[in-house]
Amino acid sequence: MSDTVKYLLDESRIPKHWYNIVADLPTPPPAVLHPGTLEPVGPGDLAPLFPMSLIMQEVATEREIEIPEPVRDVYKQWRVTPMYRARRLEKALDTPARIYYKYEGVSPAGSHKPNTAVAQAFYNKEEGVKRLATETGAGQWGSSLAFAGGVFGLEVQVFMVRVSYNQKPYRRALMESWGASCVASPSDQTAAGRAILAKRPDHPGSLGIAISEAVEVAAQRDDTKYALGSVLNHVLLHQTVIGLEALEQFELANDYPDVVVGCTGGGSNFAGTAFPFIGRNLREGKKTRIVAVEPAACPSITRGTYAYDFGDTAHLTPLTKMHTLGSTFTPPGFHAGGLRYHGMAPLVSHCARLGLMEATAYHQLSCFEAGLTFAKAEGIMPAPEANHAVKGAIVEALKCKEEGTSRAILFNLCGHGHFDMQAYIDYTAGKLVDQDYDEGELAMALSGLPSVPE
Repeated sequence: MSDTVKYLLDESRIPKHWYNIVADLPTPPPAVLHPGTLEPVGPGDLAPLFPMSLIMQEVATEREIEIPEPVRDVYKQWRVTPMYRARRLEKALDTPARIYYKYEGVSPAGSHKPNTAVAQAFYNKEEGVKRLATETGAGQWGSSLAFAGGVFGLEVQVFMVRVSYNQKPYRRALMESWGASCVASPSDQTAAGRAILAKRPDHPGSLGIAISEAVEVAAQRDDTKYALGSVLNHVLLHQTVIGLEALEQFELANDYPDVVVGCTGGGSNFAGTAFPFIGRNLREGKKTRIVAVEPAACPSITRGTYAYDFGDTAHLTPLTKMHTLGSTFTPPGFHAGGLRYHGMAPLVSHCARLGLMEATAYHQLSCFEAGLTFAKAEGIMPAPEANHAVKGAIVEALKCKEEGTSRAILFNLCGHGHFDMQAYIDYTAGKLVDQDYDEGELAMALSGLPSVPE
């Protein structure tokens, strides 16, 4: 029907396979390097941190990776997620654009993160792991892993970036309600945390620091593995259920996106939405534009350097080639905590280098303005991270208005903002400001990038 708002698929249509974009890329992504030898890492190098099944997914080259039935069974609680036609937003903007959004806020944790949390918990449980250590920024990943750990009977320890730990107590409460422990990072529980606190007791934290703490804990205990909510290939792989479902839902809509927009911090929700469409571009000659939207205060693609760097601040991780602001860079404490990461996923960075996508950056005030415009029209309060995708979609829709052209725009509404209402209170009270990174700190962080021969 021409006035359809929701495009729904039965849970039997949950994808049976994840999509691996590596199979379709014109050139393979750069190797992951051992920080000591600068040689490509092998499975044994990663075994202290990850179960072998995830290590094999990290280096997989086949196009489809089967989703285990126990994972699909848990997915049934919220997948297939709805795709909406934003008809009221189109009217509010007076645009001829056809705006669609995939809504991942219907998951138990309220975001896209359980798509990989459930998979990672399952594979760790299969290998006999008892305990997972992880980091979280805004808390969406930490709460998702807490949920998944509860499903599969795993103990979960979460290091939460301190500025978000203080800003978002309800996210912390949600993790603890599902049985996880949650501490502010940097903490006194690890050598990495203590070293940072010794230099700056009021350090606001960063995802890079929290990763260092979680990796340190995992490396010290035989019964513990590390789980990451973004950046790594297997994480992006698990998120492709989003785009795969959207492809089928566009068939129901008898439409196809001209533009796909996603917010980007570490790259998981963006990749999960965009990679299946990039695959169609590569295999079938489709012409969908792919637009990544990042925060202007932490613009790794638009202002970072494409180079080998560490994924954490304490330099405990292997070296990956990515767009980076430098592993020691600390972003300012803006409200989109899930986007406060110094680097971009290597696979997303590789796609950007190949010209398969484009990137732009916006400040938080304009993103909150866009989020409220969306909420007033569509009724859903977006998470601060998702506001960046909303902003990007509105910009594209207004281009259509200016040009008098109707184009189909898809964006991923990757999570709801029910735990982020203090940010909206601060915004409407005029207490939020547009924050920019410190140019001197950025230059210093970039000057400290590892020296890796070409």
